[in-house]
Amino acid sequence: MTVDQEVVPERKQAEPSEPVSTATVVAYAIVGVVLFGWFLFGWLVLQQGFIDSVGEAAGTGFALLLVVAIVGSVRRSRR
Repeated sequence: MTVDQEVVPERKQAEPSEPVSTATVVAYAIVGVVLFGWFLFGWLVLQQGFIDSVGEAAGTGFALLLVVAIVGSVRRSRR
């Protein structure tokens, strides 16, 4: 059994994405350092426990990623 090439629709090529700006990379690096500092603050200063500090820092990081995703989708929909 063969497939006729004219019957199979051609796949659309994905549009190349825009390069990530330097400001975005710097902002992500700063957020990473702040989250690590938040982890150390909770663990060493507040003495709330290692697992609790990891969870708090991870939860804060996921919340920030959610905000970034929402803002990005709103900005993209306006184009």
